[in-house]
Amino acid sequence: MNRRHFLSVTPALLLSPACLHLRAAAPLSERPRAALIGCGWYGRMDLLRLLQIADVEVVGLCDPDQEQLTTVAALLRQRHPDQQPATFTQHEELLRQARPELVLIESPDHWHALHAVDCLQAGCHLYLQKPVSKDIREAEAIVDTARQRPGQVIQVALQRRSTPHLLEMKKRYIDTGLLGEVHHVEMCCYYHMRDRAIREVAPVPASFDYERWTGPAPLLPYKGTPHRRWRAFGAYGNGIVGDMCVHYYDAVRWLLDLGWPARVSSQGGIYVQTAADATITDTQTVVFEHPERKLNCHWTHRSWGQAQDPEWPWSFTLYGENGTLIADTHKYEWRPAKGEPVRVNVAYEREQYPEDVTEEGIELHVAPATRAHLRNWLAAIRGAASPAASLENGYISTASCILANLSCQLGRPLTYDPVARVVKDDPEATALLAEEYRAGWVRP
Repeated sequence: MNRRHFLSVTPALLLSPACLHLRAAAPLSERPRAALIGCGWYGRMDLLRLLQIADVEVVGLCDPDQEQLTTVAALLRQRHPDQQPATFTQHEELLRQARPELVLIESPDHWHALHAVDCLQAGCHLYLQKPVSKDIREAEAIVDTARQRPGQVIQVALQRRSTPHLLEMKKRYIDTGLLGEVHHVEMCCYYHMRDRAIREVAPVPASFDYERWTGPAPLLPYKGTPHRRWRAFGAYGNGIVGDMCVHYYDAVRWLLDLGWPARVSSQGGIYVQTAADATITDTQTVVFEHPERKLNCHWTHRSWGQAQDPEWPWSFTLYGENGTLIADTHKYEWRPAKGEPVRVNVAYEREQYPEDVTEEGIELHVAPATRAHLRNWLAAIRGAASPAASLENGYISTASCILANLSCQLGRPLTYDPVARVVKDDPEATALLAEEYRAGWVRP
């Protein structure tokens, strides 16, 4: 059963947003009530980072997969015996019964908007995974809802803005003017991350509510649990551009103080890995144009072949008048026009947080950035800071990457007008800003 399925046995009114726990924005409790929606790999990591830096009470876990719920609940009991969260398969029940103040939204992309809007209407502060939405109309709906609730703070999980070595790079080489004006940017990802399997249709296990997991997306034949591979399907996410490019395009926008791109163009397709169930591109290029800065930002990904530079397989490069900066999540390097290069590596914080070293599945190099990002979120809630990755910036970076995929699909450049909320002079593209929801589900 779900709130938006009008044919559900439960009357829709009982699970409507108006009946959820509504609360005017208020200061956090001394020990804030926190909840996690989406108990997969990254949700688990982000929750554990939150517990490292803040004394919160985890009041609820939510996931349509009972096995994931059981795993995270057991991990919490092991690492934090005082945490005894209730478990839920529907987020509406979580909001009404657990009444959280802080919510980590770590669900797949096609659920982000529904979760975000309902949580905002329930009075929660959000840590929202990127991209903020599956389509641009969903992102607009989140923005509209958030603007009605200025006391609630949203931090988008674009944690490059809180990555210590990138902050140092910005301060040392960009803010001082040492890099000079930047008139060309290259971003790339050559990870072999696209799912290559061909799977057979299988029975849905009793522990997994596949109908609920699918939500507003098309109900595809079940071919095993989709965790960690759903991004390979356009029904659920925005491909490698929406997963990896959004991080680095957002980082470039932050470092260079860029707003909306004037135009986005993209080409690509499934050129090599044709024998797979996956539907996203295995090869794609994107150009984000910023003519006011005489700057184009170029993205390239290939999920096959070798990286152009094996040392920098997922990275971005800023070409300045006085040198070049190349950076990734592990390190950065300053290459001056004259002189020797300077490299700075990530600081792992192993001594401060020794539990990181033995945590299964952790992205050890990202943990310091996530902790800093979560600290900033909590400081913003308390009025001591502004969100490092505000919803507005998450909206711009997300929408720009979605436009890239639409440009690739349509075969022409696109210009989005964020005021009129249309693709300029392109009714066909404007119609694609909202994807069709499955029957019985209503857009936020």
